[in-house]
Amino acid sequence: MNQQTLSMRLERVAAQVPAGAHLADIGSDHGYLPVALIRRGAIAMAVAGEVALTPFRAAERTVRENGQERRITVRLANGLAAIEPGDAITAISICGMGGETIRDILESGKARLSGQERLILQPNGGEQPLRQWLMDNGYRILCEELLRENRFSYEIIVAERSGPVIYTPRELYFGPFQLQTRSPAFLAKWQRLLREKQRTLSNFAHARQVPEDKVQDIARQARWISEMLA
Repeated sequence: MNQQTLSMRLERVAAQVPAGAHLADIGSDHGYLPVALIRRGAIAMAVAGEVALTPFRAAERTVRENGQERRITVRLANGLAAIEPGDAITAISICGMGGETIRDILESGKARLSGQERLILQPNGGEQPLRQWLMDNGYRILCEELLRENRFSYEIIVAERSGPVIYTPRELYFGPFQLQTRSPAFLAKWQRLLREKQRTLSNFAHARQVPEDKVQDIARQARWISEMLA
């Protein structure tokens, strides 16, 4: 993967960025996503935010080597602190970290959200608490996608502020759109997770002193998955 050719995962994220957007790519790593979108003429400008020095320097290098310093600003900052009012951001991408981490970035940076921007989120697990945050903060999920790449499952969640929205506990767990479309990748993921939950429950049965609420939680998840797959 480089600034010309994105991974399949980042290509699917790129497809959700509105044309002509002012993009903030938070946790930009090498800055491949904003550079690719600028080179394609897909977006007007971008901010690449990084909290760690090594990826920050890597992103600076990618931007410099592609001659895009005027249209992409690389900032060393924690989460949404990379965004400044003058950026007039219309889309925010946060990819490749746990759903709880993405949730915490959104929560701690709430003051920097105008409510007009599209959120394009690609959590590595922890999708349920992330969807919970979106619902609690009036963000409607516009679409969801699940893909498998290099033996890993990746979910992409796209949301925009809409006012009050309510999802059921199962929609928060599986994803409201995933439940409707039930793609082969989605079914395969949950068949795999069901086997994991059943293994965990079997291990619990042979272990001493597992907290009852933990056993009940895993059992409930296994039941939900079984019912959904049936």
